[in-house]
Amino acid sequence: MSCVKCTVLSSKLNRMQLDLNLLTALDALLQERSVTGAAERLHLTPSAVSRALGRLRRVTGDQILVRTGSTMTPTPLALEIGSEVHTLVQRAHTVLSTHRDIDLTALERTFTVRMNDAITNLVAPELVAEFRAQAPAAKLRFLAETSDDTDEMRYGQVDLLVGAGGDSTPETRHEVVAADRVVVALGSTHPRFRSGLTLEQYTVAEHVTISRRGRLRDPIDDVLEARGLCRRVVATVATATAALHLARSGDVAVAVLEHMFRPMTDDLGLRLHPLPFDVPPVLVTLRWHQRYDDDPAHRWLRGLVRAAVRRVAGEELEEGR
Repeated sequence: MSCVKCTVLSSKLNRMQLDLNLLTALDALLQERSVTGAAERLHLTPSAVSRALGRLRRVTGDQILVRTGSTMTPTPLALEIGSEVHTLVQRAHTVLSTHRDIDLTALERTFTVRMNDAITNLVAPELVAEFRAQAPAAKLRFLAETSDDTDEMRYGQVDLLVGAGGDSTPETRHEVVAADRVVVALGSTHPRFRSGLTLEQYTVAEHVTISRRGRLRDPIDDVLEARGLCRRVVATVATATAALHLARSGDVAVAVLEHMFRPMTDDLGLRLHPLPFDVPPVLVTLRWHQRYDDDPAHRWLRGLVRAAVRRVAGEELEEGR
């Protein structure tokens, strides 16, 4: 945070006669951008949160959130201090819980996890069941991957990001939890459904790529290009589900992760075959903001997600790390 931002934040928060409950309400309002949503997160009534917002507006001299149609939009000041407010709240809760064991049965917190549809389909049922069994008062929110990289973890809008690869920034941490092999999925109407594809057949086949940004190229094309080859990409879709339905209904090939996608491909009657050339395995990682390193509740969440992914990955993936 810049010196200017620090000065603004310090000035505003000093005028608030700092109250952790009020700061927590501000954090929830900035994350949810809704009085009702903040009330649900804090297990308060909307009127109580509305009163807190009124007090915040009085002591800061800023509207914090303003009505824009049916939604609430943060003011420039709110956007400026949002990340630091969230960090302060999390640090305060961490300090208060450092010297005692976390009571999961009494934990009232909403965790937001972002992951792609294939991983969600695979790990969510067991993960939610274990989550509910251990922390019945907490909530788990899954978000789909977005088309753009954002500062969601910095601003506390996402607690944990699960996906392929992803290097850490100075503010984030990452942990490799699995490694999966890239294979090719073919539908029953594809002429090579039973035998798979030779290298020559692979390059002349029609392919569909999976890209949340709409890219018609992925790392497989880099591998082929290094060998002086290319393939025919005829379409790209944002989700694995859409790509595999295309493979089921047409003679197109889709490159997917073997273990992560096998339940979905089995359900759709697709067959997985090895690629006719070598590509590096894809690493599946957990990523989170450094503010959560020592947060007992977040460590518990990471442990649940790590275990769920590894149960899906199996021993073979553990050896591939």
